[in-house]
Amino acid sequence: MLNSLYIENIAVIEKSDVEFYSGLNILTGETGAGKSIVIDAINAILGKRTSREIIRNGADTATVYASFSGVNDAVKEKLDENGYPLEDDELIISRTMSLTGKNNCRVNGKPANVSFLKELGLNLINIHGQHESYELFSPDTHINYIDNLACDSELFAEYKASYKTYKKLNKELNNFLNSESNKEQRIDVLSYQVEELENADIKIGETEQLSEERRVLMNVEKVTSQLHKAKNALDGNSSFGIVDSLDDVVTSLQNASELNPSLTELFNRVNDLYYELQDCSNEISDSIDEIEENPYRLEEIESRLDLLNKLSRKYGGTEEEMLEFLYNAQAELKKLNEFDENADKLKAQRDKAKEKCKAFADKLSETRINTAREFEKRVKQEMVYLDMPNVEIIVSHTACELSSNGQDNMEILISANPGEEPKPVSKIASGGELSRMMLAIKTVLASSDFIDTLIFDEVDTGVSGSAAHKVGMKLKEVSKTRQVLCVTHQAQIAALADNHFLIEKNVKDNRTYTQINLLDYEGRLRELARIIDGVEITDTALAHAEKLMNYN
Repeated sequence: MLNSLYIENIAVIEKSDVEFYSGLNILTGETGAGKSIVIDAINAILGKRTSREIIRNGADTATVYASFSGVNDAVKEKLDENGYPLEDDELIISRTMSLTGKNNCRVNGKPANVSFLKELGLNLINIHGQHESYELFSPDTHINYIDNLACDSELFAEYKASYKTYKKLNKELNNFLNSESNKEQRIDVLSYQVEELENADIKIGETEQLSEERRVLMNVEKVTSQLHKAKNALDGNSSFGIVDSLDDVVTSLQNASELNPSLTELFNRVNDLYYELQDCSNEISDSIDEIEENPYRLEEIESRLDLLNKLSRKYGGTEEEMLEFLYNAQAELKKLNEFDENADKLKAQRDKAKEKCKAFADKLSETRINTAREFEKRVKQEMVYLDMPNVEIIVSHTACELSSNGQDNMEILISANPGEEPKPVSKIASGGELSRMMLAIKTVLASSDFIDTLIFDEVDTGVSGSAAHKVGMKLKEVSKTRQVLCVTHQAQIAALADNHFLIEKNVKDNRTYTQINLLDYEGRLRELARIIDGVEITDTALAHAEKLMNYN
């Protein structure tokens, strides 16, 4: 339920803070006072598109705050999914719009975007304005009313999932069949690519390893020179080297340790060092021999790196990317070589998916047709109550190709006068008939609608007298299970209010200011009298207003 609405710098409203209540909340005021601005402000909170023109002249920003309580499970789930948990069962939404076009949105104090406000708004408030009646002129929207009444979300979900699978397989099959014309050419290309990559026998990390080896080989002369110096230092050239000298040290320590056992550990250490240096000398010799035995290794590495570089330009910058290309090419080549077999498999999968989708579509059609009969009966009852005693409502049904919405076309046909065949709404319905028809539909759908707040913006357009009173009674009935806000110009409807708000415009210092005030009993009497008799409030109008209020 919408508890409160704070509006700042929107059109002629400088600042206004209004609290709403359960039941039927009526908003009245003279034409141009700002009733539509209140609806615009609520639309802003619901994430609807707004214009910078809505910002009050002289202000840089406009702000709306709205507080809700007792929100339904769909809203709670959406809040939890996106990290906006409720606190004390209160939901607070704010939106600030600037002349630069930027929006600052918050949900329970945390930043949000307009798209998220729109997602929440779908389950918070349902606004019905005059323009929505003209949706009835578009047959494409009629099936939505039937689906909303059917309220079989599980069947709809099953159908949509099966249709998505069918469309995916059908697209895959069509793409596959379309490739048949250049299949042989594609096979040739893929065969060449696969052979080239397979022959290359690419290994992950090979380029880095070869590059390091190349760097070493490019400095082979310097390395060999240093290795020979090290070898000569250890083994000696024309004189004794380190190893020979160390041999004398080992012999001397061995003799000494035999005479003084305390020197045995020192002897062992030097002896180990002697053998370790001998091993190092041998490894240096092996390294020199290895370098000398592979004089063409650098050329081999250069050739291999050139090949890898060439392949990388064609198939991917890294070994991983080239191997992935190879894997995909092998898979596609295998598929093309088994074209006929794969085409038959895809067709069988597509046909099976279509059959399953058609089965769900048939169930959906059956549900819609049965619901349409109930819709006809209940909407007719509501319209008869709304002073259209001779109305006939028919929902026509024709089958169509499978689509994301099933296999049904449905259109509401109406006859308002005896003896006339039901025809499309756009052909015969007047403005007043449209308003009553839409209210009837909204009343019927209210039983299956979980949205807590309904707003009717001048739903009484084109009706008066007894019909206006019955429109009010219907709104009153709906307000017993939902919070209802209604903008009206009809005294018969305003008299039924549980809470009556006056939207009033004043001029001060050449600026226009609009205020929204909750009326007490006397205020309601005077406002009803104004609606009845105009600017001059007469005793007769006051008496009529009091009669209307007491009657209801």
